[in-house]
Amino acid sequence: MKPTIINKIIIFCGAFFCFEPSAQAKIVLSEHIALYDEAKYTPDFKSFSYANPDAPKGGRIVMPDYGGFDSFNPFIFKGISPATAVGLTLDTLAVSPVDDPAVAYPLIAKKFELPDDKSFVGFILNPKARFHDGKPITADDVIFSYNSLIEKGQPLYKMYYADVERVEKINDHHVRFYFRKGSNNRELPLILSQIAIFSEADWKGKDFAKPSLKPMLGSGPYKIVDFQAGKFVVLKRVKDYWAQNLPSRKGFFNFDEVRFDFYQDTTVTLQALFAGNIDVREEYIAKIWVTGYDNDKVKKGQIVKEAIEHNNPAILQAFAFNVRKPKFSDRRVREAIGLAFNFNWANERLFYNQYTRLYSYFTNTGMEAKSLPSGKEKEILLKYKNALPKEVFSKEFANPQHPDAKAVRENLRQAVKLLNEAGYDFVDGKMTNLSTGEPLEFEVLSNSANGSSFTRVMLPFIDNLKKIGIKAVFRNLEVNIFKNRLDNFDFDMAIVSFGVSHMPGNEQREMWGSFSANAKGSYNVVGIKNPIVDALIEGLIQAQHKDDYEAYVRALDRVLLNEHYLIFQWYSPYNRVAYQNKFEHPQSSVKAGYQPFTWWMKQQYLKGKK
Repeated sequence: MKPTIINKIIIFCGAFFCFEPSAQAKIVLSEHIALYDEAKYTPDFKSFSYANPDAPKGGRIVMPDYGGFDSFNPFIFKGISPATAVGLTLDTLAVSPVDDPAVAYPLIAKKFELPDDKSFVGFILNPKARFHDGKPITADDVIFSYNSLIEKGQPLYKMYYADVERVEKINDHHVRFYFRKGSNNRELPLILSQIAIFSEADWKGKDFAKPSLKPMLGSGPYKIVDFQAGKFVVLKRVKDYWAQNLPSRKGFFNFDEVRFDFYQDTTVTLQALFAGNIDVREEYIAKIWVTGYDNDKVKKGQIVKEAIEHNNPAILQAFAFNVRKPKFSDRRVREAIGLAFNFNWANERLFYNQYTRLYSYFTNTGMEAKSLPSGKEKEILLKYKNALPKEVFSKEFANPQHPDAKAVRENLRQAVKLLNEAGYDFVDGKMTNLSTGEPLEFEVLSNSANGSSFTRVMLPFIDNLKKIGIKAVFRNLEVNIFKNRLDNFDFDMAIVSFGVSHMPGNEQREMWGSFSANAKGSYNVVGIKNPIVDALIEGLIQAQHKDDYEAYVRALDRVLLNEHYLIFQWYSPYNRVAYQNKFEHPQSSVKAGYQPFTWWMKQQYLKGKK
């Protein structure tokens, strides 16, 4: 249910193709959109439980961002944008809180129109909703935003909204999205509620598809007031922000000024924190978290070091194969290479045993494929039994274990056996494709924001591969170059990370679906074209009952796992954050993790203390 991080055809409605509500359809006017008819917050809620509605406003926070930027439009393929900064300037139709992610609550839309035949979703706009120039947000702006995304936005938007047949203006504050007949896409109303709304008048005479460093007119809590391309962005809080008293906004966006400074390496920002150049940073490297904060500022409490617990799905961080490359087209080759990665060694020697290895595409969602398939999941998979690897039904997926040298040798022997089965063998000490005569060699790409951390991880991996005749080379690229290589599928293997939804849905088409495999800039960097994966994705999207939905998610997970498209890395149940001791944040039983836009400045600093 994304994008966090989302065609070039205008969808028109022909007389025989629109899915209109039946005359008998009952239409409910609701204060929320719930994926499975369950909502945590009642219509009279005052604020989300992980925000402090009484948090004081004021002060300034300086945060790091990584890479650079040459555009303020994160919705298009071209250019590099500071997406977080831009997102703070734009409002969406509705908001899904972290503690109720399968439900959307009012923002620009104050009510939601939901027919029982699910033929459309209607959004009734809040008449108080305003752009920063004071003009009201109208149905025309909503329609313009939708059309801009599917005509000129990133390729993923056409995929994301594929089941929308047409959009209709009912009046200036009422818009409907009609769905393709037979789509049964239960998630679609929720997805459409997340569209960021642009001003049609502001875009008049401009090309939405062209990168631009002119900030777009927004309606959100902040405005971009200063920047230097690739260096920094400064945002000011909109004092008369139209939504500041809505329950979905109370307690958020408390700083008068937010500044993002851009760095190429996460390790550099540690010194920036100690020097006072930035106010907060999230730590991604376990060794630095354990050993890198042993200084007077931390000991004296000037800098606070805090592990903030979260219940978020684990970020899918992995070595990703590019299966468009013939050398990686055989799943046995991919599995063999995975056997050479020794996570046990890395966790003990490099990570101070702070991490747990990912074990699913949906780790920490409760919908992981565990044990052997059973119940509804098994019924689903049996439809494709003849086309699936036998291990899907007979062997529980498990990451290889390397507790000692003997286990390492055994895993490497198993890798050689798999390579032999795939048509490889040693020739002059090199693992060689006996049909083509080509040795198995590949390059692994990372980006410089990871600093030197992955070099330490890669060396023993490369050494193990060398023992079975495979040559691997590791390259650390500048962030923007790395992105360009991935966008154009110009890589063998890459270190990637994907945000994972609490409720996987339409975004799975974009991440693993055949349609997106050849779309440059898509999230399907692996290049998966698997008809069974496609069918399972459609199954989870169209599932009308929660138990069916969860069965399809597990079935999809199991098929992806057994294809060995990724070599899993690791995750932590904590966000590790260090910050200047001039901020406070909500203390709640909700494990919301690091939510910097619910933080606020301590009172003494609001009064002018430096």
